[in-house]
Amino acid sequence: MANVSVFNTDGQEVGKIDLNDAIFGVELNEHLVHMAVVAQLANMRQGTQKAKTRSEVSGGGRKPWRQKGTGHARQGSTRAPQWKGGGVVFAPTPRDYTMTLNKKEKRHALKCALSSRVQENKFIVVDDFGMAEIKTKKMVETLKNLKVEKALVVAPEGEMNTVLSARNIAGVKTASPKTINVYDILKYNTVVASKAAVSAIEEVYA
Repeated sequence: MANVSVFNTDGQEVGKIDLNDAIFGVELNEHLVHMAVVAQLANMRQGTQKAKTRSEVSGGGRKPWRQKGTGHARQGSTRAPQWKGGGVVFAPTPRDYTMTLNKKEKRHALKCALSSRVQENKFIVVDDFGMAEIKTKKMVETLKNLKVEKALVVAPEGEMNTVLSARNIAGVKTASPKTINVYDILKYNTVVASKAAVSAIEEVYA
């Protein structure tokens, strides 16, 4: 069973915590994690890009000049791609980029990502963020004491003071145990979670 240190907001070690190996001790499956990241990024795309082809551009129905005898190259329409104001060759059209993964695959990929952070000593557990009020300055000091910069802060649902205190810090993102995802876990250098958040993660994904 994985065992990690628990720190207070001053960056001092105050104890140890055992992590569930079924979530934090999973063997890394790089291919599955890659699939999860690709799917998440693809599903974020709107797919609403659109440009008009020569058949969709208004006008151009009349032949600009006669076929022969002008000295110009022959032209059939002023909306051909080589004309200013003409259509676009192979114009992009709206499409759906959605990719799907099975529920078990998503869950296992998340466990792999969490396990990799634990193995790399980039999973920090805080006893309690202790945010009695919304104080960005206090959260900045806490992260500085923990010696982390680009971090994913995981707080239990209901701890709005923690979320609101961290949301305006550059390089920091907040999430709840139910909203953490593979991409964010890998994107940020360190995952910082409270003991309550760790318990919630084990309860949700066990």
